[in-house]
Amino acid sequence: MILVATSGYAYRDWKGRFYPEDMKDGDMLTFYSREFPFTEVNSSYYSMPTPYMFYHMMKKTPESFIFVVKAYGGMTHQGDLSDITVGKFRDALKPLVEAGRLGCVLAQFPYSFHNNEKNRDYLKRLRERMKDLPLAVEFRSDDWLRLDIIKMLRENDMAFVCVDEPPIRGLLPPVVVATSSIGYVRFHGRNIQKWYNHEKSYERYDYLYTETELAEWVPRIRELSRKTKVVFISMNNHFNASAVINARQLLGLLKGAGS
Repeated sequence: MILVATSGYAYRDWKGRFYPEDMKDGDMLTFYSREFPFTEVNSSYYSMPTPYMFYHMMKKTPESFIFVVKAYGGMTHQGDLSDITVGKFRDALKPLVEAGRLGCVLAQFPYSFHNNEKNRDYLKRLRERMKDLPLAVEFRSDDWLRLDIIKMLRENDMAFVCVDEPPIRGLLPPVVVATSSIGYVRFHGRNIQKWYNHEKSYERYDYLYTETELAEWVPRIRELSRKTKVVFISMNNHFNASAVINARQLLGLLKGAGS
């Protein structure tokens, strides 16, 4: 099963491009869920989510709609795996888990999170603290792309997040790796100029893929699909609704290729 969607949905610059101009912010998720099968919840990275938040989101979407929830930033960027923090995060996810609508927890680590013994141990502790929750891990530094790390992820049932991002030294190349029953691909755009040199964070993701660039991924995604039960494909090039345009294009390419 291959699911194609976008990273987040609550973007006001999508009004007039994807959402109707006059759409209320509170109606965005319902509208979004009519076209896409899942979304990445980004707000859980910036502030601790609550069970009520997910109850509310589930009510706005079909029963088949899936949520991928970003791990709280304190856990991925500040090294906080305390009982209180992890307990609050796990409790917040209970409504999704009980309804069978949690795709996975997405742990997105910064470039400064390098492959060393301390951080390898941290990943194992994160896996232990998440218990039986499905977990996907995204690295930004290419020093994680090693056979021993792939083996460790498999042994700990953590999905490796494949990425498409600018060809900048130190970042991960566009490789396909399956380390659990979940396959995951995130498209960040290839905006080399703005990746590090930007005033606003959204500028980094100001990029519209060409159909040729997306077509490069069709055989890779098919390979990933053969090795996993479900593949989540998320477009994170959200500026000006480029993510929506490219998600539709990629879906068309995959259908055309018989995926």
